[in-house]
Amino acid sequence: MGYGECTFSMSRGSFKIKDKVFTTQKLVPRKRNLFKDHEELTYQNNKNKVVLALGIQDTNENETQYSFYPRAEETINRYMITFPIDPTDRIFGCGEMFTKLNLRGEKVRVWVAEHQTAKRISRKVVREKLLGKTPKKVLRFSEYETYYAQPTFVIAGKEKRYVHVDGSDYMEFDFTSKNSFTLKVHGNCKIYIGYAENFSLLSTNLSNRLGRQKALPEWIYDGAILGMQGGTQTVLEKLQKAKEANVAIAGIWCQDWEGCRVTKFGYQLMWNWKWDEALYPNLDKKMKEWEQEGIRFLGYINPFLAIEKELYQEAKEKGYCVKNKAGEDYQVTITTFPAAMVDFTNPDAYEWMKHIIKENLIAFGLKGWMADFGEYLPCDSVLYSGEDPKKIHNKWPAIWAKLNKEAIEESGLDEEIFFFARAGYTESIRYSKMMWNGDQHVDWSMDDGLPSVIPATLSLAMSGFGITHSDAGGYTTMFQIKREEELLMRWVELSTFSPLLRTHEGNQPGNNVQYDSNERVLKHFAKMSQMHQKLAPYLKHYIKETETLGIPLMRPLFYHYEEEAAFNESYEYLLGRDILVAPVLEKGKTEQTVYLPSDQWMHMITKEIYAGGRVNVKAPLGCPPVFIRSDSLWRNQLNL
Repeated sequence: MGYGECTFSMSRGSFKIKDKVFTTQKLVPRKRNLFKDHEELTYQNNKNKVVLALGIQDTNENETQYSFYPRAEETINRYMITFPIDPTDRIFGCGEMFTKLNLRGEKVRVWVAEHQTAKRISRKVVREKLLGKTPKKVLRFSEYETYYAQPTFVIAGKEKRYVHVDGSDYMEFDFTSKNSFTLKVHGNCKIYIGYAENFSLLSTNLSNRLGRQKALPEWIYDGAILGMQGGTQTVLEKLQKAKEANVAIAGIWCQDWEGCRVTKFGYQLMWNWKWDEALYPNLDKKMKEWEQEGIRFLGYINPFLAIEKELYQEAKEKGYCVKNKAGEDYQVTITTFPAAMVDFTNPDAYEWMKHIIKENLIAFGLKGWMADFGEYLPCDSVLYSGEDPKKIHNKWPAIWAKLNKEAIEESGLDEEIFFFARAGYTESIRYSKMMWNGDQHVDWSMDDGLPSVIPATLSLAMSGFGITHSDAGGYTTMFQIKREEELLMRWVELSTFSPLLRTHEGNQPGNNVQYDSNERVLKHFAKMSQMHQKLAPYLKHYIKETETLGIPLMRPLFYHYEEEAAFNESYEYLLGRDILVAPVLEKGKTEQTVYLPSDQWMHMITKEIYAGGRVNVKAPLGCPPVFIRSDSLWRNQLNL
């Protein structure tokens, strides 16, 4: 253990972190004391001085808690704990990891941040201009940040264990050693280690510790949620076009319902959380008409306020914003413009923001929304509560999710309304019904494009968060990075076999192919939306399993098939117990080599039967490699 100081500098949600450690003490056990319900180990330093007690207690038959008690005279804010591990063990989790599923050999930074950094995007744009597209190129793992960090992981080997660190300070987990791993925590904490005989039971035990997502509203299974923007007339025209093409429609999502701003980055939003009547005339009436047709309206909100609009002026007058050290409202730059942030540690500000959601979103008629951001709390800010923002930063997205959840529950509409979040930390599991994978690039790149959402989703699943989806088609569009027809169609195929099929126009809609850009794409989208709708009873069943048992909907293959090849597969997944999805992730591919675990499988579209092993399957657009176990009872219920 030791003492040090850490500095955090933030630019557009990305963090540079410098840690200076002043003192360290390597500790060895001195004495073991047994008590009725726990034991205690005392540790001494190299001067034979007892400086720490470690409390060890079984919370139940499957979990052990470790607590640290430094002696009062010690100044301690660093703990480095090393555990033995088998060289063959694998490690999964730590939140949302976009390029690696098995974390052995890596150092993981447990710190919530913006995943898509301006520096990385700029370097990619320049590199592709000079050298051409290299979709399989990935950066060093240490160069990535993540929207959703969590100090939780699963060890898969001869034994199945989870490790959860209960704390919100900055942490680093070092998995580079062959025979051990080390947890480095900047502050006191508790560590929980749980055991189970299989992964399903391990997930249940972990969810007993961390919480579970609730079931989703029934209406979201009725088809796709169409991402569109640009005003009432545009929505009416696009909606009519989708209806004529027989698209199965559950909802329409207009992220600009509160207004837009056009910047160098593209078509962005005016963060003033109330209906923009000029852009969306008659929206209040149209929402009711659409709901009569079974089509719900969804919007967008985040914890920032546009400094040129009236909600910010009200918050400023009431002192509701996060401050800088000069006592001024802290203005954070996001892409190209500054914004203020509501201070959730101020009870009045918290309730004020909740009231905005209740009145301006829920009472107005929205049935869902994207609850964006949560990663941007600056570490040099001043909070109303007086708390250290370094200790609150990781918690911030979970506090934001809690606020949204309470607004819905206090309105008595928990079974009708849901929100999906981007950023997260430990308590997000109990407050958010659904995550989405954030702002992927509209391309085929392994690190930021279509392929990245699969390891991201599976690592979240192994961290305890079981219901996740992505923007079908991606979001981030810049220079030559523009959405092509084939990419959108393949992404829609992946999203079809997920809890939610939702499209996004991206930050530069005019540079991206959309689901209704031409007859070919629209016909494909209609087919996939109908297929997604057909999966409704299956999805409901397994999402109920997530709610009751904490078992994730989208699972790695090894979850049910403990085979070497299954452990090494990061880009296929199980949807529930019986459906295996192997999305096409490369441009121009019409045939796919698929790994099928030891079972018998039926292709859900061609109806061909396959045994386990590696098989080559035809995969033209509209016929993704998706399989169901041949002896599954769901074949009859899904008419397969």
